[in-house]
Amino acid sequence: MDEPGFFCALGEAVNAPGGYFGRNLDALDDCLRGRWGTRRPFTLIWHDAEVARTGLGLVPRTDRRPWTFEELLAFLVDKGTDVRPA
Repeated sequence: MDEPGFFCALGEAVNAPGGYFGRNLDALDDCLRGRWGTRRPFTLIWHDAEVARTGLGLVPRTDRRPWTFEELLAFLVDKGTDVRPA
């Protein structure tokens, strides 16, 4: 999984296939405020979390690097989402 794959999978998990739930952290932050298919508090069960952790963690670190699994997880938790890796 890469960063675009993360946002695609999250959108489909929250808003059904083809659903949108952000394409970057600013948009995701807007969505987590209840504007796009969910309202806080909610629980996200992150299936295949280890696949995401591996894929997102393999991205080379640069100034414009994508977010890592741990950073995305921390972002969601910080915004009040109960995340349960599965």
